[in-house]
Formats: sequence, C-alpha cells, structure tokens
Amino acid sequence: MLPEVLVPAGEADPDAVRPRRSRRDWIVDSVFFVLALLAGALVVGNVEQIDDPPPGFLIADIVAGFVGCCLLWVRRRWPVGVVVALAVLGAFSASVSGAGILALFTVAVHRPFRVVAAVALLGFATLPIYIALHPESSEPLLVTSLFVFLITGVVIGWGMFVRARRQLVASLRQRAERAEAEQQLRVEQAQAHERARIAREMHDVLAHRISLLSMHAGALEFRPDADPEEIARAAGVVRASAHQALQDLREVIGVLREEPGDGDPERPQPTLEALPALLEESREAGMHVSHECKVEDLAAVPAGVGRNAYRIVQEGLTNARKHARGATVDVTLDGAAGLGLTVEVRNRLSLGAAGHHSIPGAGTGLIGLSERTHLAGGKLEHGRTPTGDFHLRAWLPWPA
Repeated sequence: MLPEVLVPAGEADPDAVRPRRSRRDWIVDSVFFVLALLAGALVVGNVEQIDDPPPGFLIADIVAGFVGCCLLWVRRRWPVGVVVALAVLGAFSASVSGAGILALFTVAVHRPFRVVAAVALLGFATLPIYIALHPESSEPLLVTSLFVFLITGVVIGWGMFVRARRQLVASLRQRAERAEAEQQLRVEQAQAHERARIAREMHDVLAHRISLLSMHAGALEFRPDADPEEIARAAGVVRASAHQALQDLREVIGVLREEPGDGDPERPQPTLEALPALLEESREAGMHVSHECKVEDLAAVPAGVGRNAYRIVQEGLTNARKHARGATVDVTLDGAAGLGLTVEVRNRLSLGAAGHHSIPGAGTGLIGLSERTHLAGGKLEHGRTPTGDFHLRAWLPWPA
C-alpha cells in the first residue's frame, strides 16, 4: 500500500506542507520504479511495431518509457499532472504502460472519483493512436479495448478501495482522539468540581472556626479585668478552636495534594444529628442562640439533605458573629418526608457599625450556599426583613 497522506475528497493536495519522504516512502517508490521498468520492457518486447517505423522510433519509445518511470518519483506531489503526462506519452510509447498504471493507481488513492474518471477518459482517448502505432494482428480492436478497459477498472477499483480503507482508518483515529480528548475534559471538569467542593467545605468549616477564634480573642482584648476562670475558659476555647481549624486545614490540604484514590478516606461530613453540638459550641463562644426543631427525628433526614442543612445553619451563625455580634440568633427547622426541609436563621442587625475589630468576610458564603442549595434542587432566600432582622431561609427537597 502507498504511504502517502490521504487527501479528502474535494480538497486540494497540501503540497506546501507535505512531509518529507520517509524511509518507507523511498522503498515503495523504488519498488514502483523497478516494476514500471520491468513492465515497460515486457510490453515493448511483446507488441508488434508498425511495418515501416521511422528511424529511432523504438529508441524514442524506450526513452519515453524511462522518462515516464522517472516521473513516478514526483507522483506524490503532482499525481494528476504525472498521470496526464504519462497518458500523452502512452499514445505512442508502449514502455510507458507500466508507469501509467501505477500513476493511475496513485490518483485513485488520493483524488475523488470525478478526477479519476477524467484522467481515465483521457487515457481511453489516446488508445486509438496507440493501437494505430502498435497493431495487434491476432486480436481485433474490440478485444484490445475491452482488455485495456478491464485493466483500468481493476486499477481504479483497487485504488478506490485503498482510499476508502484509509478514510475509515483516519475516521476511527479521529474518533479515538476525540474520545480521548472528551475523556480528558471530563476528568478536568471532575477535578475542577471536586476542588470547588473542597473550597466550599474549607470556607464553611474554617470561617466558622476562625470566627469563634476572633470572637473569643476580642472578648479577652476588651475585658482584661475578667475573672481568671473566665479568661482561662475563653483561652481554652481559643486553643481548641485553633487546634480544630488547623486539623481541618491539614485535612483539606492533604486532599488537594493526594491523587484520587490515594490516602485515607475523608472524614464523614456532618449531618443534622451534629446540629445540637454546633449550637452548643456557639453558645459557649458567647452567642445567644435559640433553637426550635419541628422535625420529629433528625436521624431520619437523608444524609445529603442533612449535610446541606447543617452547612446552612453553620454559615448563618458565622455571618451573625461577623455582622451582628451580641444579637440573638433564632434557628428553626421544620419539615417532613415528602414536604421538604425548611431551615431558617434569623438575627437582629447591629444598631451601629461593627467597629474596627470586625471580622473580615469575603462575601462568598451566601453565594456558596445559593449554589449548594440550587444543586440540591432547593431554594434559598436571604436579606433584611421589614422589622430590621436579617433572615436566611432555605428549602431543601426531602423525598418521601
């Protein structure tokens, strides 16, 4: 088979960017050149010449055949031009026939059928001249024409088959490359999604821990005359919160550094069963938190729904510590299977500014909650109420 680069139907041959001839190309071209010489010599030795040929006619035939064989070396760059030149030479030269067949095969491999048919018709147009110069006394003209037509049809059919096979291989290769690229894209999207999830978890966890640290550190700063027992208790909470924040940060960074599937499994994510501990932790930090739970059994809430509800309450408490220090926070849970779960966090807004020592915020907490709730199929509302409260309300689907 020819090693040329396949040119799709209807497209020009990319001559300017054709790669250099490889070692396999040199071998194939050399074999074609030798086959064309042998075929030309065989044909010249077996055809009958005209009765009184001009001087040097046989030599001109052999020279034309050699030139035609040499043209095969450039058939990769100009396949149509070469086959047209060989068709013209073949009108009087019998030794060109082998090179013409090989050039026609190349055109059939690399050009659409309409081009192949055109050059084949050109070859048939020169057939009467060839028969006149090389009469076959033993065979009639019709038999010779049918023989040439059969040889041409076989060569064209073989070339078109090679073309179709190469197109199929190229199509399969493109599909494989496209599938590999799509798989790589899916992997990158999955990695980006996982990193975004880890970033949300980092924000939810660390913002809560660090806000507790800031609140207790502020209490120690503004009440240096507090009782030693109270100062020790606040310092203990600061130490515990800092230790837990470092532990959470270490685990998140470990997940980011590890390859998928490596290392220890991640810690179980908190659900609604861990909500009382979260509220108690906030109360110990000095917050005024009231809690009303209308859900009969927190353990019956699905893990995914409970995890999202826990993060919503956690973010609401964190925002209250940042922007409404000292205000009472009301947390309400209501819902049932089939009706959905409603989570509400309400707190009074501060009367004055937060002050110079207010806890900084990136402003992405509520955005993350909105995305989390939307992905879960729920709804999230937040903002000021007419009574001056800040209201955070989320509804999450709870399948029956």
